[in-house]
Amino acid sequence: MAVDIQRLFNEELPAALAKHSDAAKQIGGKYQINVTGEGGGEWLIDLSDTGPKLASGNPGGADVTISLTSEDFQKLYENPQANSMQLYFAGKLKVAGNQMLAMKLPKLFQLSAG
Repeated sequence: MAVDIQRLFNEELPAALAKHSDAAKQIGGKYQINVTGEGGGEWLIDLSDTGPKLASGNPGGADVTISLTSEDFQKLYENPQANSMQLYFAGKLKVAGNQMLAMKLPKLFQLSAG
């Protein structure tokens, strides 16, 4: 089942961050997520001590920037553990900055799922 990327980042994740703020801060860091293609967008997710908060756009200041197409985001969201490395090594998931923070991205998606 396809995830509505706009709804995920504009409604579901902000609600999950508010509900699980301590767990979000344990993930840590600032993530810039750039999704191109249909239904995509740009979001800064702040999971640092000053967060958690999520803002649309690209204001800068991210510790890690993750870029991919909306089609590849669907694959990543459906199975982050298995598909993240596959997409990364295929050159479809681009990571700039702190690679270790990028490895924690599945935890962020788990917050919105639960």
